[in-house]
Amino acid sequence: MRMKSLLHYTEHHRYYTYRDFSLSSLDERMLTMVYQPMVGTSAVALYRLLAQHLPAEQTGYSKPEQQRTLFLTLGIEPNDRGRTLMIENASKLEAVGLLQTHRLYLPDQDQYMYEYELQQPLPPSDFFATQHLTLLLRDRIGKFAVLALQERFWNGEPEELSEAGKAAKENISQPFYEIFELNTHVIDYELEQALTEASPARRQSKNMPVEEPLFDYSDVILHFPRGARNRPFVEGLRHNREQMGMINHVARKFDLNVEDIVRLLDEEGIFTSDGELLLDNLQNRAHLTFRQTAKRTEERQLRASRAVRPEEPTAEETPVEHAVEMEYYLEVPTQFQSKCDIHQYNMLLRNEPYTGLLRNFFPGTVPGPWLDMFSKIDLSYKLPGEVINVLIHYLVTLLGRDGEQRISRNFVDSIASNMLLRQIDTYEKAVRYIRDQDNPKRKAAAQSGGRARTQGKAVRGKPELPIVQNTPVQTAVSDEEFAEYVRLAEEMKASKKKPQH
Repeated sequence: MRMKSLLHYTEHHRYYTYRDFSLSSLDERMLTMVYQPMVGTSAVALYRLLAQHLPAEQTGYSKPEQQRTLFLTLGIEPNDRGRTLMIENASKLEAVGLLQTHRLYLPDQDQYMYEYELQQPLPPSDFFATQHLTLLLRDRIGKFAVLALQERFWNGEPEELSEAGKAAKENISQPFYEIFELNTHVIDYELEQALTEASPARRQSKNMPVEEPLFDYSDVILHFPRGARNRPFVEGLRHNREQMGMINHVARKFDLNVEDIVRLLDEEGIFTSDGELLLDNLQNRAHLTFRQTAKRTEERQLRASRAVRPEEPTAEETPVEHAVEMEYYLEVPTQFQSKCDIHQYNMLLRNEPYTGLLRNFFPGTVPGPWLDMFSKIDLSYKLPGEVINVLIHYLVTLLGRDGEQRISRNFVDSIASNMLLRQIDTYEKAVRYIRDQDNPKRKAAAQSGGRARTQGKAVRGKPELPIVQNTPVQTAVSDEEFAEYVRLAEEMKASKKKPQH
């Protein structure tokens, strides 16, 4: 039981128990003679008290109660010392596999509730086959006492049976379907649904497959250097299953081995000052390691492909040339118009390796970036050679169509990855793909031209927009108003004629 503060575990908190088994006489004897020497009398008393919260003939959950009941029944004082003793006893039971403790947060009440899930004691055959439990019992009571206990839990077969051997034993048991017959023609869906809904949720979750971890704590601590600065934090992962699960998740996600995980855990910023694992920092470092490993692998494959020179093919190994149908012919680029016709060019695309096609496009040595781009597509993406040739033709066509077009590595990778997603693995599919790349532009041009034709047959340039014209507003003027206007005009005229001194 991991507790950061004793105030999180008090006698005022409520709890309940859960068990899906009932203690038998054999279980009681295992608790007394085997588990009690390992964990102590107080811890076994706590286990028995929790088991008695439900009747022996029932399984499931008990009613929530305050932990004050546990303290008082066990005779433990409800103070810091008593809380420490309770936490220690529960931790011992958890360590030997008799108890699992869970803490639930209740937002309505703004408090925690504890759940004690009891586990059934192991039978003698399973217990003595578990190495760490047997070694712990040996450290407590000694080696010869362990051997004597094992003999006390096991009764051997009679001597006359052991002398007869197993060769004469015959299985004469009757199987189920030879005795009983079931009416399988009628399926009772209501019964199956009711049984499924009534079954405990814990049992359903236990039947689900659990993903096995890549490695455990022992694998990590075995490879971790002793003088490392994060060694104490890594040692704290021994009983922290949650953080070990996070580490295994990161290792599986980024394909890391134990050495990579050990190196990442020893870096600064992976743990807090309290020893808590920072998952985001670990994932960022793991992602960088994954990218670097992939880049080194890619460069190693490229160097190996350049170093290996294929032998000259014999007459029997000469590849067969494949013909190209007329409907899949591609136009000859400008660089090839003086070298070959359309038939020869398409046969070249269909049958020539991409390295030879690149040498035909460049008069001298093929530039390194172009060779690296298509080597990656060939070795890493595993695109067929004929598809790579069609891709090269498409890129050269783009360069010839638009003089300002720039071909970058990311642009080529995006086209190649799109081909992979579309499962383009033949010459014909590749030709249809590059033709579809131009169709949206043609459709857009056709649609814009169609809209212009539907608006008018003689549409030329910009359409004429109506202009607002200044038209005089005619209003009726009476005789008195007209005489007043004349008088005002004469006064203004006379004022202008007066001399100014």
